[in-house]
Amino acid sequence: MGTPTLWIGFNLAVLLLLAVDLGILSRRARASTMVESALWSAVWIALSLGFNFWIWQQHGAKPGLEFFTGYLIEKSLSVDNLFLFAVVFRYFSVAPQHQHRVLYWGVLGALVMRGGLIAAGAALIHRFAWVLELFGVFLIYASIKMMLHSGKPVHPEKNPVIRWVRKVVPLASDYAGERFFIRRGGVWLATPLLLVLVVLETVDLTFALDSIPAVFSITRDPFIVYSSNVCAILGLRALYFLLARVMPYFRYLDKGLSIVLLFVGAKLLIERWLRIPTGISLLIVVAVLAVATAASLLAPRAPMPTEVNPSKKVDSKGLNAGA
Repeated sequence: MGTPTLWIGFNLAVLLLLAVDLGILSRRARASTMVESALWSAVWIALSLGFNFWIWQQHGAKPGLEFFTGYLIEKSLSVDNLFLFAVVFRYFSVAPQHQHRVLYWGVLGALVMRGGLIAAGAALIHRFAWVLELFGVFLIYASIKMMLHSGKPVHPEKNPVIRWVRKVVPLASDYAGERFFIRRGGVWLATPLLLVLVVLETVDLTFALDSIPAVFSITRDPFIVYSSNVCAILGLRALYFLLARVMPYFRYLDKGLSIVLLFVGAKLLIERWLRIPTGISLLIVVAVLAVATAASLLAPRAPMPTEVNPSKKVDSKGLNAGA
């Protein structure tokens, strides 16, 4: 599928959508309402499914099914990713009206980063067939790690990136609205908002290392891997504001995702002897996620996260003053 025209056209469309998002939808610093978030989440999902329908019509059922399966896996992993985003925002006391700017640039950075990772992964698979089995082992390891750490508290202050940024970048002690840098006393300082952005990018990188091999277990077409990843994360910002208030309802989603990763990892390991059709893979993924979602909704609700206090400051070490 990956003709030069298709690659160029798809990326131009993505850039146009991002420009519209930044120039029109995000001109004012304010928190998105549930209705707005739901509407834009629906728009992004509709655009992705519309592109999926176009693939199905123009290139056949097999690529269309591969795209949808990859999109579903990536979208599901993104929901789990959003939980960590919420933890980071609460830890650094980022006001709701400024979160959208961090998420916008975080999504933009994720697109560039994932494009590079997918290109590297496709090149490795083309040159070394055993890389797929290595991906399988890694996914099984990731699934076990996710299962064992399910429900455990997250400690952003232990992120080594925080210590590295503190050493190399002069940090201001307080926020300056949506700005990542400010000039004080003739010196440029990074605001804590930049530190939050860097932490979110490292969080997304860890998830990309899981999700990209998972989609390679469904298809070897780099364009489908890339486009399904891009379509899944384009609406990540709207989805965050939609799910931020209902994340406690998805308490068993991470367990379902760990099973999905275990399945796709095993699928890569046994593929030399047994090839599982994409349709069967899709049914298994849908069934696991449906059971995890149903179990989450039927179980008692987890405690709601503490509200962000925009008045909190961040100390010179880049941590909450009151943490």
